[in-house]
Amino acid sequence: MRKELYETICKKLMATGQINHVDLWNQNVEFIEQEEVWNRPAVFVEFTPIRWNALVPGKEYRAEPIIKLHIVTDWNGSAAEGSPLKEESLEVFDLCETVDEALCNIDGETFLEFDLVGSDTNHNHEDILENIEIFKCVAIRSL
Repeated sequence: MRKELYETICKKLMATGQINHVDLWNQNVEFIEQEEVWNRPAVFVEFTPIRWNALVPGKEYRAEPIIKLHIVTDWNGSAAEGSPLKEESLEVFDLCETVDEALCNIDGETFLEFDLVGSDTNHNHEDILENIEIFKCVAIRSL
């Protein structure tokens, strides 16, 4: 399920033409100096812990995993009223909406009902800005 979902997310995001890099989340923003160089805007896919419920024990399982998409951009300056950088600075929220529109309601063989359930903006940043779009889906796993 995770592999299919990740590959679908990558394909949909790259098709927007607005994302330059997609990868799995690995605290990328916190260790940016230690990471390989990646072009921004970038999206990092975080799979939170998944709790599987047995539909048929030992054979078929169902879960509702939470997937966090870390959208990482350069900080473009102050968004304060009167700032000459306001419009450019607020474009990060347009990018979040582009991501949401590209991914809402995608599905595959092992997941269904991929939908937006939350958004989080990191307000403690320096040169890199991180917005997190949070999705939930129904996952199916057969052994």
